[in-house]
Amino acid sequence: MKISCGWIYAISKYGYPPSLGDTYKAIEEMAEMGFKNIELEGIGEENLKEIVKDKEKLKKIVEDLDLRVVNFCPVLPDIVSVEKERRDKAVQLFKIGIDTARYFNCLTIQTDSFTPSLKFIGEAPYKKGSSYGKEYKVKLEPDFNWQEQWKALVDTFAHCTSLAKDAGLKFCLEPRVGELISNTDAVLRLIDAIGDNNFGVLFDTAHQHAQKELLPLSIEKLGKRIFYLHVADNDGRDNEHLALGKGIIDWEEFFSALKKHQFDGYVAIDVGGNIPNLREEVIKSKKYLEELGEKIKF
Repeated sequence: MKISCGWIYAISKYGYPPSLGDTYKAIEEMAEMGFKNIELEGIGEENLKEIVKDKEKLKKIVEDLDLRVVNFCPVLPDIVSVEKERRDKAVQLFKIGIDTARYFNCLTIQTDSFTPSLKFIGEAPYKKGSSYGKEYKVKLEPDFNWQEQWKALVDTFAHCTSLAKDAGLKFCLEPRVGELISNTDAVLRLIDAIGDNNFGVLFDTAHQHAQKELLPLSIEKLGKRIFYLHVADNDGRDNEHLALGKGIIDWEEFFSALKKHQFDGYVAIDVGGNIPNLREEVIKSKKYLEELGEKIKF
């Protein structure tokens, strides 16, 4: 099993986004915990450009620690905006993300589908970091048009898929609770609409379990379109990202389903949020995965 450390560790411990100094601390701590593979994110335009500006030093630290960045995520909510000017600017920033992913020799570049162009009454998902166990209310404005929102999503992600393919990267979307694409069948519809094998899924167990998905069935539906994994546990009632074994996910059946489809990508430990003893919980989850991999020959 090829295990990596999700960037949720950095943002849970140091903030959203972590400062550049804290980014270095997080990377060093990932190495100290025994990881050889990690993620990296550029959260918004400012943080993305900070990462780019310091990329040579960051890469040297990564290499000196014998690490590999396997997935890069430029977090750009405007990439799904119905306003073309905002969307176009986000696509230009996504291109910077592609160049960054190539610089670090990543295999995948990731995005989220973000929230729809609706007015949220109170808190909106993921605006200030992780949003677990929240309830959201929205106001459906008279001028909101789902077909317009869907077209913006499909057209932009099809373009990003092509850009990633030209750069030798796989492009993957993470369905998350509260976003435009939140579950297995929604992402399947998007896959059909885009129609390109270079577009696939970052499957997050915590989000999909909270969506009441039957995880082995989701794996069966998505098959080879799963490019990357985020693994964390919960009780199925909300999208907490707990250590493996702290919830009710049947991990043996989940990985057996993946094994059936010969999944050979990276499995990122995505444990985070308001978790006491975060470092210890991540280490325990890594050991849990390693032991499970040996047991089922994954």
